[in-house]
Amino acid sequence: MYRWLIRRILISIPVLLGITVLSFCFVRLAPGDPVRMMINPEYMAGGAEDFVARKRAELGLDQPLPIQYVAWLGEVAQGNLGYSFFDRRPVGDILKERIWPTTELMGTALLLALAFGVPLGLMAAIRQYSALDYASAVISLATISTPSFFLGLAAIYVFSLKLDLLPTSGMFTAGEPRSVGDDLHHLILPAVILGLNLAGPFVRYARASLLEVIRQDYLTTAKSKGLQGRLVILRHALPNALLPLITVIGIQIPALFAGAVVIEQIFAWPGMGQLALAAITQRDYPVLMGFTMIIAVLVLLSNLCADIAYAVVDPRIRLQ
Repeated sequence: MYRWLIRRILISIPVLLGITVLSFCFVRLAPGDPVRMMINPEYMAGGAEDFVARKRAELGLDQPLPIQYVAWLGEVAQGNLGYSFFDRRPVGDILKERIWPTTELMGTALLLALAFGVPLGLMAAIRQYSALDYASAVISLATISTPSFFLGLAAIYVFSLKLDLLPTSGMFTAGEPRSVGDDLHHLILPAVILGLNLAGPFVRYARASLLEVIRQDYLTTAKSKGLQGRLVILRHALPNALLPLITVIGIQIPALFAGAVVIEQIFAWPGMGQLALAAITQRDYPVLMGFTMIIAVLVLLSNLCADIAYAVVDPRIRLQ
């Protein structure tokens, strides 16, 4: 177990380095110049090439790309993600302020997706070809196919503008003291919309997994010995059918991050997704790279935890 864990961590290191190399190249080679973004266009019209050159040298942007990457990697190895080009604050401090709202949003959305998607998929498999089965197929395909920004805008229009039940944006009510109730009130819409997009795959995976287990020979033998169908499903089929969902959750984490970026922008949720979009607009390279590093590490850790959990739950698997 420990040797397997150490081997997986060692394998993750070059993977993480590869992600940083690709991200660094894509970010730096994208159109746009962060220095010119800092300058008033009227000032640029009068000519400010000397200032641009000095500022690029000050930020290290005049160096060749490999040298810039090595310098950035050296700082990261020391625990320093750099400083934002625009507000000159440490990137680590900026990300610390944003990581909790994103974690709260993603965690709630994941729980809602599991609570809705998995039971619906299992019930659809137990009642295969029934009205419930067809309804679950329609619901899951609709949630998968409908863009999250459309669902978000539709939810704002219906529940906020028309019914006036939920707030349109933000994480708390301006001018009022922070409270758990107010936080949850603002969390409902973005978490539900993000969870709906994630619930669709869980419905399909849960249904397919249970149907595959039901067709196994050992379940046929259990039924032939006189065990009731419901007892066979609950005690034998259901635990084995839920095992693949552990891996599926790990696979869906990147999709959850991608959905959070869109949802945070629509609902003005002050998380990492909104920060990343602002950094893209401003060409704030250090913030973008810090965001990429955090996401890459979390995705690798989530997949590692999913593999460990799968092996712990299923005694047939041995980590060597």
